Amino acid sequence: MKNRFDLIIFDWDGTLMDSVDWIVHCIQQAAAECACDIPSAAAVKDIIGLSIDNATRQLFPGVDTETRQRLAEVYGKAFFSKQIGPTDLFPGVTAMLERLRGEGFRLAVATGKKRAGLDQAIRGTGVADLFCTTRSSDQTASKPDPLMVAEILAELGIDRQRALLVGDSAHDMQMAANARVAAAGVTCGAHSRETLQQYKPLLCLDYPTDLLELL
Repeated sequence: MKNRFDLIIFDWDGTLMDSVDWIVHCIQQAAAECACDIPSAAAVKDIIGLSIDNATRQLFPGVDTETRQRLAEVYGKAFFSKQIGPTDLFPGVTAMLERLRGEGFRLAVATGKKRAGLDQAIRGTGVADLFCTTRSSDQTASKPDPLMVAEILAELGIDRQRALLVGDSAHDMQMAANARVAAAGVTCGAHSRETLQQYKPLLCLDYPTDLLELL
């Protein structure tokens, strides 16, 4: 693992930010307000990482376009009704990112969040200056399409063999496989170790901060 990578691409929700339970709550709240069947927590966790459009299609397959748009709007308002700050990151994440940057790694984010939501979350948690670039689902293709990763690699001029993608969901692991980059799964978010290991990641860790012992 030492000296193998130049770039680490992180997912956001469930990987760096401890937000999975809040996402579940906000999706369920949006479903209730829009008079839709309320999905289970497990069903919501399965869509974390997808764009909100793809997520609502999967969770609410029988609803019309207008209702899906309304669900997305209500969800977004609910999610950002809570002030986001540094303590919303998993413990040790800020120090980890600072150390990785100090050791010469380039850092990026690839997320299913929309650009406005990611910008707000990164600013609120105080880590904006630590990332070289970011990609959101409304800028490019939603996971597990590899376009997000391909764009980041092209922008930074880094070979795919020198990049590691870190994520908490099956969508992250699929995207890494599709992009032909190494992956590290973390079990602090949406999906279990057993689910992540189906995609044969290079590593499967409890928290992203465990990377510090390996890189």
